[in-house]
Amino acid sequence: MSETPAEMSSKFYPLPCMFTLASLFCGFYSMIASVNKDFKTAAIAILVAAIFDGLDGRVARMTRTTSQFGVELDSLCDMVSFGVAPGLLAYLWALNPYGRYGWLAAFLYVAMTSLRLARFNSQDTKSESKDFVGLPCPAAAAMIVTSVLFCHYIGITGEVKHISLLLLVYLLSYLMVSTHRYLSFKKPSAGRFKTFQILVGMILLFVLVAAEPEIMLFLICLLYIASGPGMAVYSRIRGLKKEPVSSHHHSS
Repeated sequence: MSETPAEMSSKFYPLPCMFTLASLFCGFYSMIASVNKDFKTAAIAILVAAIFDGLDGRVARMTRTTSQFGVELDSLCDMVSFGVAPGLLAYLWALNPYGRYGWLAAFLYVAMTSLRLARFNSQDTKSESKDFVGLPCPAAAAMIVTSVLFCHYIGITGEVKHISLLLLVYLLSYLMVSTHRYLSFKKPSAGRFKTFQILVGMILLFVLVAAEPEIMLFLICLLYIASGPGMAVYSRIRGLKKEPVSSHHHSS
């Protein structure tokens, strides 16, 4: 006997929430590891939180258990796992030596994450834009995390003092609340690329990441973060190129 969506929903209801709470657990565990100065473990815990965060929405859609409760819970857990946890990790790992500027950068990061999530939740869900407006929080957290893993890979295991990391946290804070568009991979449009080519590309990417995970994940995050301002500059240049042509037509 086939179940109605309502019955199915009540049956599977705890499942996506368990994935969301698993993401929250990883975020909390990351904070404990950061306090204990185990920065590599803290970084990996946030990456695992991002995996669970990606799964909860998919599980909810597959089991048809998407609900307002799930959306709110997901947002609150994201705040901890991709706001507070990376902010604390960044502060204890790299921002502490800068005194007031350091902890203000960490606070700004957490504050911008909360604004980003609030803006995302209050956006019109009916609009079918496939892109994110502003840098998604998990991507910003991944940038901090992969920086930690990259430094660990090149032999810098303890706390770090480098001005670029302070500037990175300020930059990520800005990008999260900016209007730069970032590609969303949740609903890949088949029209842009051939599915087979995507599959081949994904396998090649997987092999590269598996070969040198610390370097490749760091580079992938860096490229993704640069893609937002990059696309904005590209569309601005295209717009400027088109303008003289249209004005010429008007005069004729």
